[in-house]
Amino acid sequence: MIVTTEEELQKLKDVGRLCAVAIETMAKALEPGITTAELDGIGRKVLEDNGAQSAPEFCYKFPGATCISVNEEVAHGIPGARVIRAGDLVNIDVSAVKDGFFGDAGASYAVPPVTRQVEKLCRDGRRALWTGLQQVKTGRPLAGIGNAIGAFAKKNRYTLIQNLSSHGIGLTLHDEPKEVPTWPDPTERRMIEEGLVFTVEPFLSLGADWAEDGDNGDPWTLYSEPRALTVQYEHTIVATRNGPIILTLAS
Repeated sequence: MIVTTEEELQKLKDVGRLCAVAIETMAKALEPGITTAELDGIGRKVLEDNGAQSAPEFCYKFPGATCISVNEEVAHGIPGARVIRAGDLVNIDVSAVKDGFFGDAGASYAVPPVTRQVEKLCRDGRRALWTGLQQVKTGRPLAGIGNAIGAFAKKNRYTLIQNLSSHGIGLTLHDEPKEVPTWPDPTERRMIEEGLVFTVEPFLSLGADWAEDGDNGDPWTLYSEPRALTVQYEHTIVATRNGPIILTLAS
C-alpha cells in the first residue's frame, strides 16, 4: 500500500495504536500464573471495545485473537491453557483490522526473575528493531534494513531467524512488498517508495537461524531451529523522505 491521503494515514494510525495499546495492556497483566488464553482475552477486549477485529482470525481463522509465543516458540503461538511461569520469555504479537485498514506490532517480555543474558537479549532486540527503522527513507534500498540489522547482530554475537520476514501491510495483512528481509540478502533489489506501508520485525536469537513447524500436530506454532531463545520486536511504518512514520505507538 502507498499512502496518498491524510485520511488513509489517520486510519492506519488508528488501527496501529490499538495494536500497541493491546500489547501494552497484555504486558501489564503478564505475571506468573496467568494463562496465555487469559492474556489473549485481554487483548481481544481492547480490540473489540474499540471497533477493531483480530486480523489473524479475520484473515486466516487463527484460533485466537493474538499470537502468544513462549520460550522455545518463535511465532504464531496459539493462546490456550499454558501457564506463564517466572523466568519465561513471552512474545506478544497483535495484528488488527479496523475500517478496512490493518496494523501489526509485536514485543517480547521476560517474566522476572531472568538471567542477565535474557535481559540483554530483550534490550538488544529493541535495539535491532530501531537499527532497522533508521534505514527507512524514501529512495533507499529495502536491503539496507537487513544489512544494518545483520551487522548489529554479528557485532553483538546473535543470530537472526532467516525465514520470518517483514512484509507490506495496509489494505491487507500481508501486502506488497512481500518478504522484506531483516537479515543480509544479496538478492534484495527493491527500493523504498514514498508512502510505502510495511513492517520492520527482526527476530534476534541466541543461536537459532530458522523457524520450523513442531511435531505435535499444531499447524500454527513455529519453533526455533536449533532450539534457542529468540525475541521479536515489530512496528508498522510509513516510509517518507524524512524517515519512517511509526504507526504502532500507544500514544
